[in-house]
Amino acid sequence: MAVIEVEHLTKRFGKVLAVDDVSFALKPGTITGFLGPNGAGKTTTLRMIVDLVRPTQGTARVLGGPYRDLARPWTRVGSLLDASGFHPGRSGRNALRVVARASGIPDARVEEVLEMVELTGAAKRAVKGYSTGMRQRLALGCVLLGDPEVLLLDEPANGLDPEGIAWLRGFLRWLADRGRTVLVSSHLLAEMAQIADDVVIIDRGRLVRAAPLEQLLGGFAPTVRVRSPQRADLEVALATEGLHAATDGDDLVLTGTTAEHVGDVAARAGITLHRLSAQQPDLEEVFLQLVADGRRADP
Repeated sequence: MAVIEVEHLTKRFGKVLAVDDVSFALKPGTITGFLGPNGAGKTTTLRMIVDLVRPTQGTARVLGGPYRDLARPWTRVGSLLDASGFHPGRSGRNALRVVARASGIPDARVEEVLEMVELTGAAKRAVKGYSTGMRQRLALGCVLLGDPEVLLLDEPANGLDPEGIAWLRGFLRWLADRGRTVLVSSHLLAEMAQIADDVVIIDRGRLVRAAPLEQLLGGFAPTVRVRSPQRADLEVALATEGLHAATDGDDLVLTGTTAEHVGDVAARAGITLHRLSAQQPDLEEVFLQLVADGRRADP
């Protein structure tokens, strides 16, 4: 059973179509990267999933039903959609205690969570003195208080330095390995490529692609780079085989072929090669191509 099921989700704000017929599903125990340019509709979609925004059309189910029907929802779903909701004068510890006591969660859990997000040493300090990254960690700790099965995180790496981003990467993987399901929006495509099991890409409110990350990347042909002191001769030999290369500095760049094929062409023509390599497109390249292809296909 899917942990989150979004079906034909649509949201209009007046004349603005923010989300347009989006459907996807999340498997348990996975990290799904929710990707899209600014204004693509990611945050609106997340808010509809947890009933903060009502859809114009379509449905969103969490753990088998609407979010509003969940008993003790804070123990089932944790959503980090805004890290700025803490009283600036309270300490980090007391900020979490307020939320915990309102939800019937013991103070001992607050201490566990502070340790998990590595804020124990700063727990006595007022939130107004926290850096943006520390506030992000505190907000993450807040959604973990109920030990939820599902986490929805909107740009949780905002304000984190490289060390903090590496920590977040490992922490989310640790949660997923223990059965939690994580839906995380992010602009850090290189980070998503390291931790995501699946990706959902939207642009201008529309679904572009939803697929396992490995399958998505594997669907794009590798790029072959070749360098030769006889470049003009190599271009002619490649063109004879129907292979047309683009120029990038001293390299020729080809798609739709393999390094082995290019090497064979060069060998038959007696051409010396100084470089020959194949590189699979990374997530950023695939993302940009998919978004561009989708926009070109629009009427």
